Amino acid sequence: MWRLAGAITMAVVDEYGSGEMLRRLADPWWFQAFGCVLGFDWHSSGVTTVTCGAMKEAYRHFRNDLGLHVAGGKGATSRKTPGEIIAVADKEAIASGDQLVRASKLSAKVDSAAVQDGYDLYHHSFFFTPAGQWCVVQQGMSDTAKSARRYHWLGETVDDFVCEPHNAIDDLRDANEPLEDLSGQYLLNMVATEADANRKRSVDLVGWKPDKLMAQVRRFTDGPTLFAPEHHEVLPSDVNVDRLEKIVCDVHARNPGDFATLLGAPGVGPATVRALSLLAELIYDAPASHRDPADATKLPPVLKSRSWADYSYAHGGKDGTPHPVDRETYDRSIAVLTDAVRKARVGETDKSQALKRLATFDCSSSKG
Repeated sequence: MWRLAGAITMAVVDEYGSGEMLRRLADPWWFQAFGCVLGFDWHSSGVTTVTCGAMKEAYRHFRNDLGLHVAGGKGATSRKTPGEIIAVADKEAIASGDQLVRASKLSAKVDSAAVQDGYDLYHHSFFFTPAGQWCVVQQGMSDTAKSARRYHWLGETVDDFVCEPHNAIDDLRDANEPLEDLSGQYLLNMVATEADANRKRSVDLVGWKPDKLMAQVRRFTDGPTLFAPEHHEVLPSDVNVDRLEKIVCDVHARNPGDFATLLGAPGVGPATVRALSLLAELIYDAPASHRDPADATKLPPVLKSRSWADYSYAHGGKDGTPHPVDRETYDRSIAVLTDAVRKARVGETDKSQALKRLATFDCSSSKG
């Protein structure tokens, strides 16, 4: 899979540039089709981790020839992303290394703490170019819904990390199925446009003297009505008040000037964000947003006319659907692409003709 992933990536980069490859990875429909062409199950949440894993393995083998850098991964590997970015930035003299690390950390913090939609983040892949362009593909899993949700970010479209920053959010489901019903959960969307006042007031709250703020927290966690039934009942067992006090003191000392800085502070996680949001709503009458962020997803129309499953016909799927992976066709696809890239990179004038071989190559048949 890494050989084909690398060949496709190099072909796209050679023909359209590294920035275009990032745009395609940030398009959930193209990404899903990409994973299907690589031979993974079209209907499985594993397409995210496997496709990103194939990209990282291709990067390990091809390095700079791939046309972009790949960092991060699943589980504990995701936490190594900042170090991987810095290592590449230092080696390749990429001036924007610190900004890239910030983008990686904030995108992960947004989808794990500012967006509380019931999906726990467990995968974070960061793709970037020597010019400082970047995109993020990360995924969360809902134990309740038994489904996954993928979050796509594209650096060139991010005007504000904490206000509608996603390029797209996609539930890994059949296109004809509705989004998961999250009405029974406490859904908090701190990056919604309509949550602007709540974000600002949350920052104001940590500007208070910590003892004054914690007095309000204890006031609303001591009585039977708590945070008022029309919002969400937050019991003392749901909020570790002592831990929250320590975090509040630490953040207060940092004097954050905006919500992005507050969110990026060490220790600030879902519980802290939720507590500040509820207090901001109660004290300042600054309403939070409970809109599912996937409702406003911006899905580019590139591949909407086709089903993801269609692309499994290129080489088959590892689960045997729609047919077992055809290794002969798979290997031939790799050979055709790598030959096109090789010829293009040695300066042959028939670059476009070499790349266009794929247009006449019937990937649905092993006979080609």
